[in-house]
Amino acid sequence: MDEILNLHINEMAGIEFDCSCGRRHSFPIRHLHIGPGALLELPDVLKPFLGKKLFVFGDSNTFQAAGERVLKLLAEAGHDFDGFWFQTSENEALIPDESALGRLLMEMGDAELILGVGSGTINDLGKFISRKTGRPHIIVCTAPSMDGYVSDSSALTNAGRKISYPSTLPFAVIADAEILKNAPPRLLQAGFGDVLGKLTALADWRLSKELTGEYYCESCVKLVQKALDAVIQNVDAIRERRDEGIDYLIQALVLTGVAMSLVGVSRPASGAEHMLSHHWEMDFQKRGQFAELHGIKVGVATPVAAELFELLKEEIPAEALALAPSSAECERLLLAVDAPVSPKDVHISRELFQRSLHEAYTIRKRYSILQLAVEKGRMEEIASAMADRIYGKI
Repeated sequence: MDEILNLHINEMAGIEFDCSCGRRHSFPIRHLHIGPGALLELPDVLKPFLGKKLFVFGDSNTFQAAGERVLKLLAEAGHDFDGFWFQTSENEALIPDESALGRLLMEMGDAELILGVGSGTINDLGKFISRKTGRPHIIVCTAPSMDGYVSDSSALTNAGRKISYPSTLPFAVIADAEILKNAPPRLLQAGFGDVLGKLTALADWRLSKELTGEYYCESCVKLVQKALDAVIQNVDAIRERRDEGIDYLIQALVLTGVAMSLVGVSRPASGAEHMLSHHWEMDFQKRGQFAELHGIKVGVATPVAAELFELLKEEIPAEALALAPSSAECERLLLAVDAPVSPKDVHISRELFQRSLHEAYTIRKRYSILQLAVEKGRMEEIASAMADRIYGKI
């Protein structure tokens, strides 16, 4: 019934099965190619599009990472294609805003397939344009930096505000560890932080099941846990950028997306740690400041969420508490890949940190350890104690 737990990630494309949770799950993506040398699978994936116009896009950095190789493979296979590459410097981030979207729509013309080469921003742009134009989208990943490669939403900037928009799942995802291992260190750390956040996200999901009766899928939890275990057991290989370590990291990121797609919500990937991260990000955006990479902030927020579970342990059902990691272990793992650990490391002020503990649970209608602390009347005491520990007593 839960055969997905025994499949390699590349065998999950197009799967449908009756789950022990009582639902029938499906994963509509046609192709997953994850692993060393996966880029060489691109010509086979594109065979149905021979004779059709393709549109390939990315930015200056992703062109160097994989774009040049992608164009060579397309030319050798006889494809008709146009390419567009946003001009960005090594330390410059492309903003997925109205200007970027408009430029892509103008450049793609009558292409019948969109092929993005990149990670977070490129993936979000491609998925959104795919939904708006009805053209299928393929992503060639260039960094193991986030878990949105197989999600059906895009984080885009509209009038200066970051908004999540419904998008189309990609036709294919190609993630080659030989390419991903060369991503900038901050992107690797972001991907690791995003994966680490699943530890508290899963505990939050179980907490809600026990206290509110929310739907919960044990198979999807096990799927994510299996990927998490592989990442944690290979943290040294990730830090050293060995193929196997990077492969485990990207598998965990994509598998989380698979789990979200199966259950139709982001519960397997997002809990209190994401609410805190989003709260911090919105505050930085209001002030017109860079809010750090999503996964970096999620990583920093994970020990905070874990500490909340520790401080509220007497109020938490045993089933949820058993899933919660220790804050010390979360910090140890972040340090193992040289990632930021403390809110201070990512320029979160004491005032913002305390405010986020009080307010972040209101960002979305989703029960979490944050809401439990508020309901039990413990948040004022906890927020002050945690701020004193992190920032020092006033």
